[in-house]
Amino acid sequence: MAIHLSVIIPAFNEEKFLKRTIEQIQLALNENHADDFLWEIVICDNNSTDGTAVLAAKMGAKIAYEPINQIARARNTGASIAQGDWLLFVDADSFPTPELIVDTLAVISSGRYVGCGTTLLVEDGTLFNKLRMERMNPIYRLFNIAGGAFLLCRRNAFQAIGGFSTALYAFEEIDFVIRLKRYGRQRGQQFIVLYRHPVITSGRKGEYDFFSLAALFASNFTAVFLFILHYVLPKRVAAWFGSRLLGYWYDGRR
Repeated sequence: MAIHLSVIIPAFNEEKFLKRTIEQIQLALNENHADDFLWEIVICDNNSTDGTAVLAAKMGAKIAYEPINQIARARNTGASIAQGDWLLFVDADSFPTPELIVDTLAVISSGRYVGCGTTLLVEDGTLFNKLRMERMNPIYRLFNIAGGAFLLCRRNAFQAIGGFSTALYAFEEIDFVIRLKRYGRQRGQQFIVLYRHPVITSGRKGEYDFFSLAALFASNFTAVFLFILHYVLPKRVAAWFGSRLLGYWYDGRR
């Protein structure tokens, strides 16, 4: 069975991190070369003011452009120009190892799955941030959910559930996985969290100083609150609050 994979990376002012990300993804994909395995890398430039798009184009990626700064929109816009039957969403500061791609291709080839996510291995940054982010790994495995650093789905499933919700400015990937799993169950397909070879991601957020920690905890609390409310609020209202209260997540990473 031929596999056509589109790797979609949302990027807002990611010139600093993007070169390594693309290089590592290309390496992981090339190490799994096969005649029936086709792939492409799609960068969605989310209204960057640096050289993100120029760098990505020079490295052979396809470029999409999304003028509104929101990671859900950036992922959806990237997916709109992707050609693959499978869509793999990867954050601009994250990358899979060749071994993780082996596991991912096994998921695709089995025919049993609607998609998959993975646990995290945080590099660089503070020890606090490494522990803060990796503490999610047992939760991902226990509840069979995944974050947006590495998230795979069938293209037809993505289209059927309407992609990522533009009412959310954070935790949009959790909402997406919930809807993806529901869609899969209706068709006898599973969602799985891979853990043998975690995705490598950056620990660049979460400094030790008081103001950074205060902003981090306040933003996380607000994100959880708005995530819950978005199920009862009109989408336009939820998006309005998210765009104004979750600026912490959009200062360079998103």
